[in-house]
Amino acid sequence: MNILERDPSDPQKQKKEGVNPALKLLLELGPLLVFFFANARGEWLVQKFPALGELGGPIFVATGLFMGATAIALMASWLLTRTLPIMPLVSGVVVFVFGALTLYLQDDIFIKMKPTIVNTLFGGVLLGGLFFGKSLLGYVFDSAFSLNTEGWRKLTFRWGLFFLFLAIVNEVVWRNFSTDAWVTFKVWGIMPITLLFTFSQMPLIMRHSLEEKAKEENAGK
Repeated sequence: MNILERDPSDPQKQKKEGVNPALKLLLELGPLLVFFFANARGEWLVQKFPALGELGGPIFVATGLFMGATAIALMASWLLTRTLPIMPLVSGVVVFVFGALTLYLQDDIFIKMKPTIVNTLFGGVLLGGLFFGKSLLGYVFDSAFSLNTEGWRKLTFRWGLFFLFLAIVNEVVWRNFSTDAWVTFKVWGIMPITLLFTFSQMPLIMRHSLEEKAKEENAGK
């Protein structure tokens, strides 16, 4: 039995691993929303649940709950599909490692570095895959698009650079602004930037879409 999600080209992937897009988005964003809420209302949460006070201040309470929410999201994905999505799994492992270091050492630098590590890793994997002639972006888009080889290569290259850009931005924000500002940017800034970048790639996607070319060929007959 496959524990990890299937390769995007596997015909069994769509049949066995399909998840409602809204639910998938909730599973991916849910832990971040928990992190934001817990950091903003950390003192209130400690008053309601005194045991959380053992973790430390608001950022440490948020880190602990972030780890728990990430574990729940991964378990939910497993229960729904009997597989674990590659990228959330990698991100989750980094959350657990750096979250544990944050709580054990009572130093929030580790959880702040998590997005830098994850985005650098993703960017490096995508660009490294291209070096070996592999376009690995299918795991990111979950086969949302059907592109020709050149299209996947170009899109993979752009996303690889974008992930490295996000890593640099995270370093700039956490090193120069307050913890609250960093948390707010992490939750409410990264997503709009990512959506903007995604939409900016639509001309390339349309230009190299196999489905669009098929439609044009059928229309010409």
